Formats: sequence, structure tokens, C-alpha cells
Amino acid sequence: MRRNILLTVILAIVLAGALPKNVVEAQNCGCAANLCCSQYGYCGTGNAYCGQGCKQGPCNSSPTPTTPSGSGSVADIVTPAFFNVQAIHILNLVNLVQLEASKREIAAFFAHVTHETGHFCYTEEIDGASRDYCDENNREYPCVPGKKYYGRGPIQLSWNYNYGPAGRSNNFDGLNNPDIVARDAVVSFKTALWFWMNSVRPVVSQGFGATIRAINGMECNGGNKDAVQARVRYYRDYCSQLGVAPENNLTC
Repeated sequence: MRRNILLTVILAIVLAGALPKNVVEAQNCGCAANLCCSQYGYCGTGNAYCGQGCKQGPCNSSPTPTTPSGSGSVADIVTPAFFNVQAIHILNLVNLVQLEASKREIAAFFAHVTHETGHFCYTEEIDGASRDYCDENNREYPCVPGKKYYGRGPIQLSWNYNYGPAGRSNNFDGLNNPDIVARDAVVSFKTALWFWMNSVRPVVSQGFGATIRAINGMECNGGNKDAVQARVRYYRDYCSQLGVAPENNLTC
């Protein structure tokens, strides 16, 4: 949102500075000697131009002042030198905002991965094999008999409706071969990034708490306060290492 506002400001300044010279002159009453400059800054003849409010030329009434006291045209105020300096300041601010946002997202990703894997020690959910993560109502990605869809990989990918599309996007059979997410390091991180881009990144701008809910909503609303606080501690630590302040909305 902030980036869009800044870009809008830049665009407005660019458009103001890029007005054709003859248009600017017309609004400053720079019409030919035989033409009137109307109250709206256009050159021409007839009552619409030379009548009420006529600013310059053979007006039918007394010309009004070209430039009211204390004002000036956009082109007079927003000179090329002024625009160049301000554009640099604005672009630097945009880059700074983008850099800080990127650092927070990286910190959030590693905070969750650290928590999910126990500091990169586990490739599978502890006691995951004893749990049933099969949504039998999902007809698009039906569970394969004998296969378990418990948490695997850096973000502990779970459920058949995640293994199916993750495999389709990363060229492996997630429904028939879910174990590959724990065994193959490349596939493992591909699925983690797939889940992040599809389910987590859309809510990153809402704060770290929203990313917790996207990854494991069962921890939210008092479901597992200790787990939530652990994720927040990791996030704060990674933000500190990256030299960026954590934003608000840390918990879910």
C-alpha cells in the first residue's frame, strides 16, 4: 500500500513536469497577440475566450491577473532540478521499505523452519506416523491406501490436499510417494517454498501472527501458547540478526 502511494506521488510529479510546453504557456497566458487566454488557460477567440475571466489578449473585459499573488504554475514550482532531487529521496524510501519487508519475510521463514524442524534436526514430524492427516472428502487429491500424510520437510507439509498439489507443482507424486519430502533435500525445500508462496506469503503483510495461523492455526487462540511464543522468539532473533525491527501483530 505504501509503495503504491509513493509511486502515485512520483507519477503525479512526472506528469506535471512533462506537460507540453505550449500547454504550460497557455496556462500562463502565453497566447499569440491576436488570441485571448480564457479563464481556464486556453487560447482562442470569441466570448468563451475573450469574455468573462479573460486573462490576456484582446479581452472584452478587463483581463484578470495572470498569476494570483503567491501562486504559480506546476511547471514553475516543480522544476526539473526539484523533481530529480525529490525523486531520488522517494525512490530511496521505497527501496528501504522494500528491503525491510524482505528482511522480515526472510526472518519469518527461518523462524518457522527452525521451530518446525527443532533447529533443523528433524525431517519428519515426531510421532507423525501415528496420526491420520487424510481428508477423505477431498476428491481432487484422494488419499492413497497405506500412505501417511503427516508433517515432513522444513515446514512439515501435512494433509493429502497439500501433498497432491505440491507434488504436481514440483514434479513428484506427492500422493503415492509422500516420503520423498523427508528423504530428498531438494524436494523437501521445494515443497517448503511452494507452501510458503501459496499459503503464507499472501498474509505476510498482516504480521508474523498471521503467518503462524497460516502454517498451524491449531496453535492460535490458546491452542498452544508455548509453541506460538517459541515461534515469536525465533522471529525476533532472526530480525535482530538481519538488522530490522519486528512489526506489530506478532501473535495469532
